[in-house]
Amino acid sequence: MHIDIITVVPELMESPLSHSIMKRAQDKGLLTVQTHNLRKWAINKYGQVDDYQFGGGAGMVMMCEPLANAIEDLQKEKTYDEVIYMTPDGEKFNQPMANQLSLKKNILIISGHYKGIDQRIRDHFVTKEISIGDFVISGGELAANIVVDAVGRLLPGVLNDETSALTDSFQDNLLAPPVYTRPAEFRGWQVPDVLLSGNPKLIEEWRYQQSIERTKERRPDLLQE
Repeated sequence: MHIDIITVVPELMESPLSHSIMKRAQDKGLLTVQTHNLRKWAINKYGQVDDYQFGGGAGMVMMCEPLANAIEDLQKEKTYDEVIYMTPDGEKFNQPMANQLSLKKNILIISGHYKGIDQRIRDHFVTKEISIGDFVISGGELAANIVVDAVGRLLPGVLNDETSALTDSFQDNLLAPPVYTRPAEFRGWQVPDVLLSGNPKLIEEWRYQQSIERTKERRPDLLQE
């Protein structure tokens, strides 16, 4: 299995992949993991890969252009079975999902950072969104490491006793709405007009409604709580 990981902090990926079972899997040639610094595809000489979000609000958003270029460059070299985005509002990661992913050949993981990635990347490139739980950490690198570890250890030959794996055992209760940043139009993909309106009341109402709809769709149990 081969796993590519896009990140803005590749150093966070090093230690978990360099020891124990993950090191063994790579030494045996059963798993290869390659990290890619997103700043290689930065939009300027300063290494910019993020920008302020449309509609205002705290937190920066990872931009369309660097991520799209990074993904497409990597896709020229490999055909990916899944393009995964690590995000708090993704599908809850569990053992059955790890089992399914372990059957794949090539996987690309996007480690989110800051406030998240531009929604258009999620709409047009990502095939699977994964969360490791109902909490927020500083970036998707730690979450990506968890997925790599959980999947990698299931590969045949990684564990000394392959039968071992067979016996292994939010703030307001709403998920975040979609986020967008510059440019307002990218490859014909438009930012919703309301976010460009400059009307804080309309923007807040839109975001609240989007949060409710996303929560109903993805985590209705949160609304029950």
